Amino acid sequence: MSERVFERASSPPVVVLAEDDRAVRESLVRALGLEGYRIVASSNGAEALEAVGRVTPDLVVLDVSMPIVDGLTVCKVLRAEGNRVPILMLTARTETRDRVAGLDAGADDYLPKPFELDELLARLRALLRRSIVDAAAGWGAGSTDELILADLRLDPAARQAWRGERPLELTKTEFDLLELLVRNRGVVLDHTTIYERIWHYDFGPDSKNLAVYIGYLRRKTESGGEERLIQTVRGVGYAAREVLT
Repeated sequence: MSERVFERASSPPVVVLAEDDRAVRESLVRALGLEGYRIVASSNGAEALEAVGRVTPDLVVLDVSMPIVDGLTVCKVLRAEGNRVPILMLTARTETRDRVAGLDAGADDYLPKPFELDELLARLRALLRRSIVDAAAGWGAGSTDELILADLRLDPAARQAWRGERPLELTKTEFDLLELLVRNRGVVLDHTTIYERIWHYDFGPDSKNLAVYIGYLRRKTESGGEERLIQTVRGVGYAAREVLT
């Protein structure tokens, strides 16, 4: 039996599993049950949304292509409602743009099919560990203190941001990235660290995904002619800091 991060918990972690392929769904229910998880299984996204509201899961595993409501829509709905439950997406789509779509919808991790059971279990354990660490550190929705850098202000609890008096309209990923940078203001974060923290997946040195999101943030935080706060450190990564002249 593999190492579990919940050995000392008073009750097993609850997983809402949404998979329309009956054979895959039943196989995962058996495997996860043997690992000590309590599974609430569904065959479509509508049932998954109902289950999340009913059982308050510790993890959600979603197939992307499902009838009635697909996995991407389920993810977007949960995030729009402010639900921060860790979400793992399963899909046969393997292109980078498909991974980006899932992660941008608010997923925490992405596993292409076919996958090895050991890898799925390892990723679920990693998501549980991260959620435990985030809760202990007051990350994201659990943090109520405002973050301030120059005239940039973030409210992590409300997931709102302002530049001066101007509100910023940020996507889930944009807010997470800006929050990470501002929480570590003055510190240069390398590409790998940012990928792992925001996407929980390193797209590799040739990926332009991070640069694209940095560009989005710069346009939104500087659209009023404000000074740049997100600095590029060439060959290393990015830092949120004022440039004093």
